Amino acid sequence: MNILVTVKNVVDVELNIQVKNGAIVQDGLQYVMNAWDENAVEATVVLKEDQGASTELVCIGDGTATVAIRKAFAMGIEGGLLIEDEAIKNVDSASYAKILQKVYEQGDYDLVITGKQSQDTDSGQTGILLAEFLGLPCVSNVVTIEAIDDKNLKVTRQADGNKEVIALQLPAVITVNDSINEPRLPALRGIMQAKKKKIKNLDLSDLGLSADDMAASKTKVLEYQAPQSRGAGQKFEGDAAEITSQVVNLLATEAKVF
Repeated sequence: MNILVTVKNVVDVELNIQVKNGAIVQDGLQYVMNAWDENAVEATVVLKEDQGASTELVCIGDGTATVAIRKAFAMGIEGGLLIEDEAIKNVDSASYAKILQKVYEQGDYDLVITGKQSQDTDSGQTGILLAEFLGLPCVSNVVTIEAIDDKNLKVTRQADGNKEVIALQLPAVITVNDSINEPRLPALRGIMQAKKKKIKNLDLSDLGLSADDMAASKTKVLEYQAPQSRGAGQKFEGDAAEITSQVVNLLATEAKVF
């Protein structure tokens, strides 16, 4: 079984991200592997360990993505591709999926595993669009993966209020939920080995694509807006009856919930 796992390099959302004039302030930003993609990498490595699968990752980004790629190497991924091109900046999920389509078609893969969504856009469309472009079956929001043999999986996906168990014949695409596993912390040996692994760099022309293909993105981010600051709270004093009366009055007159 040959597995391609996708990794996205995203802004660390734990930082204090600032917005100015409709754009994110770039000074001081740090980048990390997308959290859902860490789950995808862990799921891939587990299949490698349990089934002897061969593994490769693909990341669409720039030079800052090498940190995320080497973390995936340290977790156990064997090979990596970095797709870097000036025309890729600010493209949408459909354009990402088209790039991944070309990567898949140039390789020899049985399974593509992606994170359910990315923590910068929260779109959750790339993996599903990739399956559509490739004409492959797709199961999204997967919480368990069980290999039956090299050509068949049994997966469980989280649906609305219940779980669905699906028999999946390869080749296929799956997107994983963050509850599927707990990504491992890379061991020191893995970290040292990851530093020596080669990252294969490609641009759009290597994939048979052009800047015009990226210009055909279906959506565009017009601006970023910072969330409104939370107002100061109110402190109530008195006995329970007095506090209850004050709270109910404010809920009725200011919050308008009654």
